[in-house]
Amino acid sequence: MSEKLLEVRGLKTYFYTLKGVVKAVDGVDFELNKGESLGIAGESGCGKSTLAFSIIRLVPAPGRIVDGQISFMGKNVLDLSEEDFRRNVRWKGISMIFQGAMNALNPVYTIGDQISEIMIIHRNYTKKEALEEAKKLLEMVGIDPRRVKSYPHELSGGMKQRVVIAMALALRPPLVIADEPTTALDVVVQAQIMNLLKKLKNELGISIILISHDLSLIAEIADKVAIMYGGKIAELGLSEHIYLNPKHPYTQGLLGSIPRLKGEIRDLTWIPGVPPDLSNPPPGCRFAPRCKYASEKCNREPPVIEIERGHYVACWLYA
Repeated sequence: MSEKLLEVRGLKTYFYTLKGVVKAVDGVDFELNKGESLGIAGESGCGKSTLAFSIIRLVPAPGRIVDGQISFMGKNVLDLSEEDFRRNVRWKGISMIFQGAMNALNPVYTIGDQISEIMIIHRNYTKKEALEEAKKLLEMVGIDPRRVKSYPHELSGGMKQRVVIAMALALRPPLVIADEPTTALDVVVQAQIMNLLKKLKNELGISIILISHDLSLIAEIADKVAIMYGGKIAELGLSEHIYLNPKHPYTQGLLGSIPRLKGEIRDLTWIPGVPPDLSNPPPGCRFAPRCKYASEKCNREPPVIEIERGHYVACWLYA
């Protein structure tokens, strides 16, 4: 039986702005076992990155977690003090590959200095020991160890992304969150980064949460897929459930917009309208204003239905 690593229940993260309360994550539930990978997909502004920052407790102001539970290895990390979480969970247990490696790296420090700082702070390594470990990490992600003396501007976009991955793996955490790890990279480098993540997942046995708006990228690595819309999870299931038997109209719309290279030729579809304003979301189902199946029922919050074992959908069509 698989061992549960992460369990999120009823998570709500709101941003308190001058224009009102933005419900960026509004009642999210999912779980992840050791060694599993979860892909989180959806349009921009649906709450994917806010969910990731909530798990690692780095939600930027004026946002804050207002309700819910995040259990990591059996412990609710929201009950920990910031100092306890920083010392014992962040980076040791849960690390993150931040979106946009160009902005994640400090331009005035060498790559070696930035990687070794993690070992110096968390493992009390000397500077020499930390630099040696940094060289091993660079080699693990396919970069010449001599690059420890390089500055970020001396590296290509793909190399910077590999450095950020090396930093995330520095303390060998059991869970790594990758937030749009291929943003601004060309398709060849995207493939290299995805192949690297798959290789590291298999070799190190880590769990990965991959956040992307690109369902074809998620298909490369994810064991399970969660489709987010309007701060909520619309559909959740094994990859084969989501890609071969999508149930939620939003999931069907997303998959219908992707060209197929093989199989039956069909016209591409699109989803009319725009995502909801999360400071004033529609009542009930948040996808209803854009859904061709919407009815009066959709003015109420849809129930979460288990269509098949491990395949959940929040939609009145299946109630």
